[in-house]
Amino acid sequence: MLTGRLCWVPLLLALGVGSGSGGGGGGGGSRRRRLLAAKVNKHKPWIETSYHGVITENNDTVILDPPLVALDKDAPVPFAGEICAFKIHGQELPFEAVVLNKTSGEGRLRAKSPIDCELQKEYTFIIQAYDCGVGPRETAWKKSHKAVVHIQVKDVNEFAPTFKEPAYRAVVTEGKIYDSILQVEAVDEDCSPQYSQICNYEIITTDVPFAIDKNGNIRNTEKLSYDKQRQYEILVTAYDCGQKPAAQDTLVQVDVKPVCKPGWQDWTKRIEYQPGSGSMPLFPSIHLETCDGAVSSIQITTELQTNYIGKGCDRETYSERSLQKLCGASSGIIDLLPSPSAATNWTAGLLVDSSEMIFQFDGRQGAKIPDEIVPKNLTDQFTITMWMKHGPSPGVRAEKETILCNSDKTEMNRHHYALYVHNCRLVFLLRKDFDQADTFRPAEFHWKLDQICDKEWHYYVINVEFPVVTLYMDGATYEPYLVTNDWPIHPSHIAMQLTVGACWQGGEVTKPRFAQFFHGSLASLTIRPGKMESQKVISCLQACKEGLDINSLESLGQGIKYHFNPSQSVLVMEGDDIGNINRALQKVSYINSRQFPTAGVRRLRVSSKVQCFGEDVCISVPDMDAYVMVLQAIEPQISLRGTDHLWRPTTQFESARGVTLFPDLKIVSTFAKAEAPGDLRTTAPKSAVLEEMLHNLDFCDILVLGGDLDPRQECLELNHSELHQRHLDATNSTAGYSIYGVGSMSRYEQVLHHIRYRNWHPGSLETRRFRIKCSELNGRYTSNEFNLEVSVLREARVSDKEHVNHLIVQPPFLQSVHHPESQGSIQHSSVVPSIATVVIIISVCMLVFVVAMGVYRVRIAHQHFTQEAEAAKEAEMDWDDSALTITVNPMEKHEEPGHGEEETEEEEEEEVEEDVSSSSSESEDSEEEEEEEGVGRGRHGQSGARHTQLEWDDSALPY
Repeated sequence: MLTGRLCWVPLLLALGVGSGSGGGGGGGGSRRRRLLAAKVNKHKPWIETSYHGVITENNDTVILDPPLVALDKDAPVPFAGEICAFKIHGQELPFEAVVLNKTSGEGRLRAKSPIDCELQKEYTFIIQAYDCGVGPRETAWKKSHKAVVHIQVKDVNEFAPTFKEPAYRAVVTEGKIYDSILQVEAVDEDCSPQYSQICNYEIITTDVPFAIDKNGNIRNTEKLSYDKQRQYEILVTAYDCGQKPAAQDTLVQVDVKPVCKPGWQDWTKRIEYQPGSGSMPLFPSIHLETCDGAVSSIQITTELQTNYIGKGCDRETYSERSLQKLCGASSGIIDLLPSPSAATNWTAGLLVDSSEMIFQFDGRQGAKIPDEIVPKNLTDQFTITMWMKHGPSPGVRAEKETILCNSDKTEMNRHHYALYVHNCRLVFLLRKDFDQADTFRPAEFHWKLDQICDKEWHYYVINVEFPVVTLYMDGATYEPYLVTNDWPIHPSHIAMQLTVGACWQGGEVTKPRFAQFFHGSLASLTIRPGKMESQKVISCLQACKEGLDINSLESLGQGIKYHFNPSQSVLVMEGDDIGNINRALQKVSYINSRQFPTAGVRRLRVSSKVQCFGEDVCISVPDMDAYVMVLQAIEPQISLRGTDHLWRPTTQFESARGVTLFPDLKIVSTFAKAEAPGDLRTTAPKSAVLEEMLHNLDFCDILVLGGDLDPRQECLELNHSELHQRHLDATNSTAGYSIYGVGSMSRYEQVLHHIRYRNWHPGSLETRRFRIKCSELNGRYTSNEFNLEVSVLREARVSDKEHVNHLIVQPPFLQSVHHPESQGSIQHSSVVPSIATVVIIISVCMLVFVVAMGVYRVRIAHQHFTQEAEAAKEAEMDWDDSALTITVNPMEKHEEPGHGEEETEEEEEEEVEEDVSSSSSESEDSEEEEEEEGVGRGRHGQSGARHTQLEWDDSALPY
């Protein structure tokens, strides 16, 4: 065929095609060429009318159907029968067509740049084929008809699903099954339906009561409970149809809402109370949820339950006598249950709670009151007070449980007066004697009260103004519901026995014994003969230091009614507006006025009664239970400070005024307070700083150590006016002096400054030792034990044979504080030998001079001792500069072996020399002291042994 095509060339040349000669010039040549081309390139190329292609994104090869092939009928003529090009018509198309074989007309369609399905999924354009014309210079090309090419871009799963929201949240009500709680939705950026559609959702979190469908709807598989779990957090992922998972899971939070139940909202169960913080709101944000109920009025009762705190609430734990005095009770009150001591030993065998002085009776114990404690016959007026906690009596037929009983000691078994519990009734028995009245008179008074057997503490006061008997319980007045009469008791001379916790059965039995035992707890059982207590005193004695309070009563509004019980442990409020009720309850506070309150839990209960508008069934508000946690108060550290050793002459012991024992005693109370370090960058621990605090004391005991006082020659004294003007009391015995009563620390200081010790025969006295210990809150906080020694200063009998070893002795309370030696003092101790020699010579000279002056002053002191002693007594033993008084301290009297009568003066000088050289680094005071000791040795070195050490009379030195 190629040969056939080439045969055309000579023919064309013979016809003059392409020759530039001839008369017609260029125009004629062109026309001839066109005629020749028309004769040679007769036909147009031919292609299909339409093509469909597919290309995978990010690839450059287009697969066409049918394949791209152009045909030309001019074949096998060269150029005219060949295909030279495929041209695409369209703007900015990313495709090109190339000819693979000119002869066969085969072509290919390919991408010029990466194809992205997400940008364009398909393309449509026009393509034409061109033959090669009649020569190699693209002359006389013929083009085919226009064919349509439609190309689809094949997608690649290159994108992962993403959720429209980073997190989802829904709220459901407990107890319901939902078809759909919420719907999550994810999208995919791929272009094809296979890769752009989400075919599945999945919950990744395990063990949750939820499920999800292919559309993203989440439902619960079981009923949810608000009490069991209030919130669920689950993770959800998505898959496209190519099973590619989401790049990031989404968080779904489901909150469980309780079924609307009427009740109080936004309150805390535990409320912490810091001592000293005053009144603190209990429920500052509380409000009532009524669930749209039509409430017409509501009554709220707030109760502070403190029945397990001491005697019913947080009261001052002073002794009963101190409390009586604080409340202004009349004098003459007799405590029948005092704390056990040497003077009050009848309570020693009872079970005692020492912290609150509570006596527990288990039905097997009783106490006999000594005869001299309570008068035999009470007058027509008297008062009995007590704290009692009692429960139901054991057994079906309960016996009498005696609290207080005055019965015959022997022979008979008559009860003159008694207070007992029988079948949860309080009964007071009072039998008159025949010599007072011979008529039928009231004898038994009965009260029936629920509080008698509720196992809680209550304060009882029985005021007797015969024949009227009144009971006060917790400050409220109760009249007896039953009064029975009886004849007076026949007169007899049988002694009576007063008992507590049981009744003494002296007659009608083989052996006298206790009977009718009490089961319960008692405290502060007192009797006041001859007088009744006032309502004010009774209210004060049972008053509680903690309770409920209302902040800002003015802001409660006129629509709120409120009422406190006497102890302020119960508050009742009533109103018809829910908003006002909410604000009123938000103002209810807890207050504790004790400086050192009892730490622990106080339970709270809030109960509500709701009335609705004309409805038979109204909403029910459940009770609210909370508690106040009272934190531990800062404990005080009570310190007693002062002079711990006194020396006084015999004349002062013998004087009417005696020796003042504690002239400079100080009582200081401190507490440790943590202080942050000054440099915030450091991590050093906080240091404790002591700060002073003021509070009361309730007793200070002065004990005599080393044996009791001998009342024939010594005693402790205190003017009663010193006590009375400071509202304190005291008891005195041979064992010591006890000052008691609630008073400030300064009051106790002033009283203790006036305690005096007298001794009419101090000749045999060497030293007397005393100890002071003070208390706050009946021993809850105690001070240190401060010890004092008092010694007798005696006159020195100076003779030629006596050995005086000290002229001046520094008193212990004037001793200087020892400081660490500095570098200078260390260097000073290494003095060169020449300096030491000079010091020795000077010391020897001073020694001779001091010896002479010492002998002279000793004799002058002996002559004027009597006059100086009297002057010292008048002026509290002030320092006398006019004449040196030398006295002897018997506590420093000792024998020193090793110094014989043959001791020479040279040996003493050598001893002084050693002392001087060895103490060259010490202070001047110590040098003078050693020199004066050397004087004593030099003056009396031949007297054998040192008999006494002389001291200054320092009794009146300022401290």
